[in-house]
Amino acid sequence: MPQAILLKDVEGLGEAGSVVDVSAGYLRNFLAPRKLAQTATDASVAAARRRMEAAETAARDQEERGRETAALLSKTVLTISHRAGTDGRLFGSVTAQEVADAIQQARGVKVDKRKVRLEEPIRELGTHMVDIEVADDVVASVKTIVVEES
Repeated sequence: MPQAILLKDVEGLGEAGSVVDVSAGYLRNFLAPRKLAQTATDASVAAARRRMEAAETAARDQEERGRETAALLSKTVLTISHRAGTDGRLFGSVTAQEVADAIQQARGVKVDKRKVRLEEPIRELGTHMVDIEVADDVVASVKTIVVEES
């Protein structure tokens, strides 16, 4: 049986980068045309191993940068001014986009508004803690003070 290196995860067969034994017809007629696997040679196994190591290194670097950004954002205090009534309720609300823009202005860190975790928009004056998803499993809490616009 020939061996194949999986280029992508294949259900019931293995994960990307693993070397598996498959029948010649399965490799030739199904896996190779769909770019799911390639024939395993010494050179292709070494190249696959290098690709996996490079991907792991990139993931570690991204996680480390995410932790650094989260530490920076945790020290950040945002002040957002908004029009409000006499009872302290806002005319409108502070949205995730406004929080992302305030972070961009305060720290120069670009944050996607979809990464700002607001269960509901902020509708009252005061201090609120807003969670920002910086990277996978890395969340920073940013203190956000909503003040009345003067």
